[in-house]
This record gives sequence, C-alpha cells and structure tokens, in this order.
Amino acid sequence: MTLREHIVELRNRLLISVLAIVLGTVVGWIFYNHAFEFLTKPFVTSVAEMAKDAGQSKTPQLTFPGVGNALTFRIKISALFGLVLAAPVWLFQIWAFVAPGLHRSERKWAYIFSAIATPLFAAGIAVAYWTLPKGIEILLGFTPLDIQNLVELPDYLDFVLRTMLVFGVAFLIPLVVVLLNMVGVVPAAALGKFRPYIILVIFVFAAVATPSGDPFTMCLLAVPMCLLFFVAEIIARFNDRRKARRTDELLAD
Repeated sequence: MTLREHIVELRNRLLISVLAIVLGTVVGWIFYNHAFEFLTKPFVTSVAEMAKDAGQSKTPQLTFPGVGNALTFRIKISALFGLVLAAPVWLFQIWAFVAPGLHRSERKWAYIFSAIATPLFAAGIAVAYWTLPKGIEILLGFTPLDIQNLVELPDYLDFVLRTMLVFGVAFLIPLVVVLLNMVGVVPAAALGKFRPYIILVIFVFAAVATPSGDPFTMCLLAVPMCLLFFVAEIIARFNDRRKARRTDELLAD
C-alpha cells in the first residue's frame, strides 16, 4: 500500500471507531440512570454503613457544584459508557490497521497477550469496585461529627475511575514480567533473588497508587499483586528451564 492508501485506511477506521463511540454514547444516554446507580453504589453503601454508627449525626451526600453540572455530568457518563461499549469495535479497528505489518509470530504473541490481559484487567477493576465502599467509608470517617460532608459528583467520578484504572493496570504488571522473561530481559533467577525487595516495592506502589490511601485498600491491591507475581515467577522458571533444555539439545546435536 502507498502512503496515501495508508492514510485513507486510517481515516476510514477512525470514522468507524468514532461512529461506534457516538452510537454507544447514545445508548449510554438512554441507560444513564443504570450507569449512575452503578457508579454511585459504593458511595451509597459506605454511607449506609456509616449511618449505623449512633454518633453519626450528619451523613455525607453527593452534590452537583453548579446549575449546569448535572447536564455536563450526564454527558460525561454517557460518553464514558459509549467508549466502553464500543471498545470491541475501536480495538478491532486498531488491530486491523496494525496487524498487516506484523510477522506471524508477533501476531501470535499479540493474541496471547490480549487473551490474558483482558481478564486480568477486568479482575483488577472488579477488585477495585469491591473495595471502594470500605475505602470511601474510611476516608469519610475522618469528617468531624458536626460537619456536613458534601462530595461533588465530578470529583467522585474521577476518584472512582482513577481507582479502577490503577487496580486494572496493577494487575497487568505480572504479565509484563512474564513477557520480559520470555524475551530474555528478566531471568527467573533474578526474580527469586530480589523477591523480598520486589514485594516491598509492590506494597510501596500500592500505598502510593491507591487514591484512598487507606491500609485496607492498599492491602487489597498489594496482596493480589504479590500472588500474581509469584505465579509470574513460577512461569518464568518453567520458561527458563525450557530454554535451557532446548540449548542443551542444540549443543548435543
């Protein structure tokens, strides 16, 4: 293909992706109430737990900071819903544009990476959503009893999305370790040697990366990461042994 043909193909695939996102946004606008309930459920759950406390006279509330922010927030939620809903379409368009330039082995590893990365990222988001009520409850618990805590919805949305993104990306780190081992950058022996320091770094990363910053959320991020790292180390050891056997066989021949 010529440069012009590449540009035309890129334009067409971008148009298809944008159209899919727009249609997904329309669907998100229609089902806005369901999306709103899903995103605010962790806050509602945490407030319900706080209300059980006899000394809690004023419970926190979600608010809009201005007159037009309710509309802006609905548009933002709908666009986010559309982006997620249209993900299969725009991800396929990206892959269809890039794949012809890859070798067969590179495409194979890309398929494997996608097949493993997707459930890991989804698992990270699920863990984040599960931990959000407790994390929010801990943070809101610092509010004095005679103070009304009014949480602005845009800030709350940023907090929830940032937490989910951090957890999702964190769950992909062991997969990156395995890939680095397969290309020969990180040997399994090094992972075993520096294991205590890696675990320490994981907990430090969890403490810094979690937006809530409370020990409960930190541990719920760090512990699965440590378990995934152990799995990655085991896979790396099997891979290094396989490489060593193959080298011995080549030398024997």
